[in-house]
Amino acid sequence: MKALNYGSLNIDFVYNVEHFVRSGETISSQNMAIFAGGKGLNQSVALAKSGIDTWHAGNIGEDGEFLAEILQKAGAHTDFITRLPGRNGHAIIQKQPNGQNCILLYGGSNRQNTKIQVDEVLSHFEKGDYLILQNEINEISYIMERAHEKGMIIVLNPSPMDEKIFTYPLEYVDYFLLNEIEAKDLTGFCYSVGEVRCIETDELLDAVCSHFPKSKVVLTLGEYGSIYKDEKQKIHQPIVKVPVIDTTAAGDTFTGFFIGSIAKGLSPKEAMQIAAKASAIAVSRQGAAPSIPELNEVYDFGR
Repeated sequence: MKALNYGSLNIDFVYNVEHFVRSGETISSQNMAIFAGGKGLNQSVALAKSGIDTWHAGNIGEDGEFLAEILQKAGAHTDFITRLPGRNGHAIIQKQPNGQNCILLYGGSNRQNTKIQVDEVLSHFEKGDYLILQNEINEISYIMERAHEKGMIIVLNPSPMDEKIFTYPLEYVDYFLLNEIEAKDLTGFCYSVGEVRCIETDELLDAVCSHFPKSKVVLTLGEYGSIYKDEKQKIHQPIVKVPVIDTTAAGDTFTGFFIGSIAKGLSPKEAMQIAAKASAIAVSRQGAAPSIPELNEVYDFGR
């Protein structure tokens, strides 16, 4: 069994600010740092560190060679990364003192995938292999269609959420990993004023499962933890509390370690526990990909 992550490879320009820039406002950043990132790269690093055979497919620009090197160092295969002329995809990230962030993306090389490229990559994978997707590259519909034809297990993290999501063959998705905002946008769900939060969350989860009855769903809830649900069970996983330094790669770390654990045959309950620990370690560190822990760190955490 192999895991193919067909996803973005970004250069993250991180600016530490007192507050997010408002409309018409100019502020100074306290400092600036450059990191490897992109939801695709982050999740591949987490997948590889979770201990499964991980392959990353995507594109890098002339300024992105170090991104492939970081994937290799994490243990991911980079044979299916294509070098293109022009600028790499990048993100401008504002980070507040409390660790919260906001992100502006530039697609660059991430938006230059071709169907020929997709066919070549997928020819190396087979039924039962995992395909992990986010929403930072182009040709996602085609990738999903071809992967479904091959019988691959399709995982979708619909982030960043936009109208393109609704053009994808979502009925092919075996696992959805999404936060509350993405779940509401995906289902058109609206909260009623004055509802208790636990009821809201249950109804939102039920709405996702109702829209996609054959899919397994992981709903992440920030400080309230996460919930897994399939046709047979529902599992709530509390967060592991740590001092928060940077939340940039928290969700990607969770996704990588959850899917990696499931692919290795662990139960959803075990996978949720491991993913929560890995995510907690990541938010206690600076940066995106550099914050993602090794598997032995996750196992040792909290002992």
